[in-house]
Amino acid sequence: MNHDSSLEHYRNGTPHNTAKQGDLAPLVLMPGDPLRAKHIAETYLEGARQINAVRNMLGYTGTYKGKPVSVMASGMGGPSMGIYSYELFAFYGVESIVRIGTCGGLTAAVEVGDIVMAMTASTDSNYAHQYRLNGTFSPPADYGLLERAVASARARKVSHWVGGILSSDVFSLYSALPVEEGWERWAKMGCAATDMECYALYCNAAFLGKKALAMFTCSDSNVSRKEMSPLERQTALTSMFEVALDLA
Repeated sequence: MNHDSSLEHYRNGTPHNTAKQGDLAPLVLMPGDPLRAKHIAETYLEGARQINAVRNMLGYTGTYKGKPVSVMASGMGGPSMGIYSYELFAFYGVESIVRIGTCGGLTAAVEVGDIVMAMTASTDSNYAHQYRLNGTFSPPADYGLLERAVASARARKVSHWVGGILSSDVFSLYSALPVEEGWERWAKMGCAATDMECYALYCNAAFLGKKALAMFTCSDSNVSRKEMSPLERQTALTSMFEVALDLA
């Protein structure tokens, strides 16, 4: 697809987004949950206005400390993240997307409530097949965003972990494989947490020459079996939100 020639076609929205050109800020925070996007917009952004509600994938643009910021849901899984992040990057002039979500801890190094920043993402998906690469592609975070996020977490004295994570098409607790053949193998290779969207986001950023970072709050641990309640998942992720907003 020729991205430039498609801009005019999508000037008044895409099949998945009714936002107009200019409605989105250069930086978009992207939780999976639409209600989480709504919560962030209403809690942190000044002058927030809704720019999208297609399939209830809520999106808003406002300002944070005088700087423009958008927040929009991605939905669940790599394919959904792939669609929404691609459109934001390719058709709306978005330069940076910061995924803010929850993850599962795969080692004792990550405790429930910790922030995890994905330096790179491994996967069991076939998302990178589209690039016809003669090998295995491992997409990284944008170093500038990662460096600033780490600095923010340190300044705020927020417990955090930085390294490789696993983006899986299979929710690890529901895997048909025995533990020792499933997530434990990834954990032994240094993947201390798992999500479902990071790999697709990082691939899109690499392909389109954009910037991306995924950070998560660990909501449950495969090791300790501790987990947050649904209400905590919705509202108790304040530290992660604030670190992400510091990137504006």
